[in-house]
Amino acid sequence: MIQWLRRLKKAFGFSFLWLICLIYFTQGFRSFVWTAVSYQLKDLLKLSPSASQFVSSIAFFPWSIKPLYGILSDCIPIKGRKRIPYIQIATVLSLVPWLILGLNAYMRSSTWHLIIFLTAQNLGSAMADVVVDAMIAEAVRSERSSFAGDLQSISWLSMAFGGICGSLLGGYALTNLKIHTIFLLFSVLPTIQLLSCGLVEENLVGSNVSHEFSNSSNSHMVNGNNNVFDEDISIEKNSSVSIIRRRKSQKKKKKRSVFSSKYHTSENGNNLILQWLRSLKVATYSLYGAFRQPAILRPMTWFFLAHVTVPNLSTIMFYYQTEFLNLEPSFLGTARVVGWAGLMLGTYAYNRYLKKIKLRKILLWTQIGLSILSLLDIVLVSRMNVAYGISDKATVLYGSALSDAVNQFKFMPFLILSGQLCPPGIEGTLFALFMSINNFGSTVGSFVGAGLASVLNISSGSFNNLLSGIVIQIICTFIPIAFLFLIPKEATGVST
Repeated sequence: MIQWLRRLKKAFGFSFLWLICLIYFTQGFRSFVWTAVSYQLKDLLKLSPSASQFVSSIAFFPWSIKPLYGILSDCIPIKGRKRIPYIQIATVLSLVPWLILGLNAYMRSSTWHLIIFLTAQNLGSAMADVVVDAMIAEAVRSERSSFAGDLQSISWLSMAFGGICGSLLGGYALTNLKIHTIFLLFSVLPTIQLLSCGLVEENLVGSNVSHEFSNSSNSHMVNGNNNVFDEDISIEKNSSVSIIRRRKSQKKKKKRSVFSSKYHTSENGNNLILQWLRSLKVATYSLYGAFRQPAILRPMTWFFLAHVTVPNLSTIMFYYQTEFLNLEPSFLGTARVVGWAGLMLGTYAYNRYLKKIKLRKILLWTQIGLSILSLLDIVLVSRMNVAYGISDKATVLYGSALSDAVNQFKFMPFLILSGQLCPPGIEGTLFALFMSINNFGSTVGSFVGAGLASVLNISSGSFNNLLSGIVIQIICTFIPIAFLFLIPKEATGVST
């Protein structure tokens, strides 16, 4: 392990590797602070389960427009750099909301202010996620392509480690600290991230263009001065009486030279803006042209439908577990750690045993497995587990681990198909689009879940109809199976 890290450090440099690991660790550690947000919405703002899920869905919308950040960073450099300035902007957006919410009681007590700041924070996190992926892709392409798998592995390990630490410490912090203190503590990570950006050097882009612009301006200035000099000689030859006239002419020529320089600088700036606009236009059309191809559009439509047709009741279950079952924050943090372990187990099982199986078959059994695991929620809500002597904590722990493991069986085919479908040249931006579709589907599924909870009158302290909601969710889990024809028939986890 140590030798592996040393090889990566030698290949890419310590500062680059540190920034990559820190950003991914912070992404995983977000569970530390978002658990506190859940309690803020439930206990302090007294929102109903459907209202709380509605707020969370709005706040996470920036994750649904990830291609926008990729196109901007690709096409519009800031001071000649395409990545680090955007990481800095993203980090500031991630940092400032937590500082304001931690220091200002009014802001965190107002629902609409909270929505605005949480949305801004997610905007920064999503932008950082896209840009750091682009940095990894560029580093692998320009430095050592043999390290591609190593960089991805250390990224996932950093995020998983951050998720485990955030879940464990988040439950402990909620038991012993005030929520606003948790907000302030989390802001330490974005602060370190912002400072770390200054350690990474990035090559300037468009330096040749800038150099040409500089030479162009200088040549105009030099030519102007030479013309003045030639004119001075001719005037001196004519007569010494014309010295005053020569000086006046020289001043006029200098003014023209300065004006010409400013004009060309302005013109070059306009050309640069036009170049950016053309790049944005080309990238957008390339993205649109690639995505509208049936081979890409059909599978992505299935993954979107797989989210929107199944109501997401996670927030409602959180209310049930904390209010009716009285599960403490520290235990819920432990359950999330078990969920991370299930996720990693699912990844291992897929790569070890399922990689060569057709994706249609995997997705079919994944949907069936999710419907079966939802029966654990029915057992929990109907209190059947108590009748058979099984504790609520054991039921929640097993359900969390198994659900995350099975969900990974659906996410891995998504990643595989995304990689296989991306055409050369726009891999990063198109992959960001695929992830956005997945995230947007999850957001819409959360809205559907919030709407279902509202229709069934499920509210804080009133969970009489929660069992009906879970039954509807189980039935809806089978709907995506009817659309599996959208997945390529022969596609497997092995590149073809």
